[in-house]
Amino acid sequence: MSEEDLFAAERKEDLEEAERLRNELRHHEYLYYVQDAPEITDAEYDRMMVRLRELEAKYPDTVPADSPTQRVGGKVAPEFGEVKHLTPLLSLGNAFSAEELQAFDERVRSGLPAGAELEYVVEPKIDGLACSLIYENGRLVRAATRGDGTVGENVTANVRTIRSIPLVLKVPEGEEVPELLDVRGEVYMPRHAFMRLNEARAERGESEFANPRNAAAGSLRQLDPAVTAARSLSFFAYLVGDGAQDKHSESMAMLTRYGFKVSEGYKLVQNIVEAIDYIKAFATTRNALAYDTDGAVIKVNAVYQQRILGATGKDPRWAIAYKFPPEQAETTLEDIDWRVGRTGVLTPTAVLTPVKLSGSVISRATLHNEDFIREKDIRIGDRVIINKAGEIIPEVLRVVLEKRTGDEQPVVIPANCPECGWEVARKGSEAAIRCTNPHCPALGREGLVHFVSREAMNIDGCGPSVINQLLDKGLVRDAADLYSLTREELLTMDRMGAKSADNLLQALEASKENELDKLLFALGIRHVGAKVARILASEFGTVDRLLQAETEELAAIKDIGDKIAESVVTWFSVPANIDLLERFRQDGLKMEFATREEQTNHPFFGKTLVFTGTLPTLGRAEAKTMAQDVGAKVSGSVSRKTDYVIAGAEAGSKLEKAQQLGVTVLDEAQFLSIMEEK
Repeated sequence: MSEEDLFAAERKEDLEEAERLRNELRHHEYLYYVQDAPEITDAEYDRMMVRLRELEAKYPDTVPADSPTQRVGGKVAPEFGEVKHLTPLLSLGNAFSAEELQAFDERVRSGLPAGAELEYVVEPKIDGLACSLIYENGRLVRAATRGDGTVGENVTANVRTIRSIPLVLKVPEGEEVPELLDVRGEVYMPRHAFMRLNEARAERGESEFANPRNAAAGSLRQLDPAVTAARSLSFFAYLVGDGAQDKHSESMAMLTRYGFKVSEGYKLVQNIVEAIDYIKAFATTRNALAYDTDGAVIKVNAVYQQRILGATGKDPRWAIAYKFPPEQAETTLEDIDWRVGRTGVLTPTAVLTPVKLSGSVISRATLHNEDFIREKDIRIGDRVIINKAGEIIPEVLRVVLEKRTGDEQPVVIPANCPECGWEVARKGSEAAIRCTNPHCPALGREGLVHFVSREAMNIDGCGPSVINQLLDKGLVRDAADLYSLTREELLTMDRMGAKSADNLLQALEASKENELDKLLFALGIRHVGAKVARILASEFGTVDRLLQAETEELAAIKDIGDKIAESVVTWFSVPANIDLLERFRQDGLKMEFATREEQTNHPFFGKTLVFTGTLPTLGRAEAKTMAQDVGAKVSGSVSRKTDYVIAGAEAGSKLEKAQQLGVTVLDEAQFLSIMEEK
């Protein structure tokens, strides 16, 4: 083969690899930025990106404009209105070694006039979600995610629930309030809040977040601000978008005066050597912080020098992120523990020889599902490499194959449920294996925990420990038994005093007033979440009508589809479930929703409403629920299809757009007045 042929073959192979990497990176960017459900670690993503950059540098004439190397971030989720940033939210280039930081310093110095004095600010890199806050005359008017760097998602209502973000700037007396201020920063979730959130999700049988970063992203991008408010998010400010001060260090001081939290321990240094020393010291102490960090950021301090250096179109030339290598440890996988969840799914957990990692002792790690075990060829007795995803959840990365002795045992996937002994099975292409016993004790326990949870029947004082005691003492067998509990029975339980017993009985009684959609969600029907439960309650009006529904009728409803329809029909075909519903009826629980005929007569029926600003007496979630209960559609953005905008105090761009489009604008009093009409 000639030299030309060899070059052509090599080029073809490289270009094919580059295209494959682009497709994989696009896929993982979508999962990370839009779905908040990453499948790979940051380190794996970085390795793929570095390799793609190498290939594109080799063949620069082949780089497409939409390559992941050529853009800033993710897509705008369609559920949120779009916001164009005043100035682009650029991403940062990455460095992984002291040598790369030295090279960055050389590029900076070569881009400035000869002999220019140079200072850097170095600060922790918070592992969260980038956000821009716009203040007009000292008041927060708009908040947006990074999005694609030019256009982001309008998350103002959710950001207003974050207590570390001032709604009004705390400008010291004597200082002039800025007419316009663009504050850039990171929304994050503290570790304690992350662990508490995942514990609650596990109790409800919901999937757990992989790390605090994704928990923060999922929380900030909730359509219901009440959910965001309950997630204990926080915010660090790290930049002023319009360069209001002469130096970055002065901007940080100004942000502190204005009432913002800024990155803890940021430091002004005189050269890159001092910056590298800071990073080395920070690497030894960062695990003691209450939040996740994945590196450090170095920024040129003088704003005029930042402007001289400019940006590449994607990254600023005046800043760079140093990323710490993921912390890993080697240990032995001693056994696998299989846990049965609310829906009957068996989840494997690795039981490890305890090993120290990221400042804590790790003895268990997630193995996800059977396919994960098979793909990585994991065996009992293997030496394995583990790390902490987001520095919180331990996970098995790989098997150390070269250390196998031959004594390792293949993992035996359970043929029977570890709780009840019934057969387990996989359905279709699902990765999960499930217990086939509809009355498995594990399903009953986890189902009861879900039934009483806040999002379902909201029975306060009846958490997992209480449920376990009720089951152990034989006081309940299913959810309907909860409504037959007596004060005397409750007083026989550990740590259940008279006041606690009375409060629990009151909570049970209050739950009887919940609307039908809450009950449908609480039943734990597979694939029926809160949104689907509301659709079913609204469409059918009563449990009796839903009982008669056929698969085809259900599947024809928007947002239902074949899978959910089949699950609903199957659940309502089980005699034990019908008996459960009848007992709920006898206990006084609501079996009816507002009928479609009643909704049709309401002025808001079928109308599209948008809520903006702070209402005087109603919370956003409460107002939204009220509107949906009479058949209204609630949207997050204003368009020509919007019928009404309900505006409260400090309403921003949505109110302006409504006025431009001629959409009817109501205040809270007018909204409530129409709500009372029939």
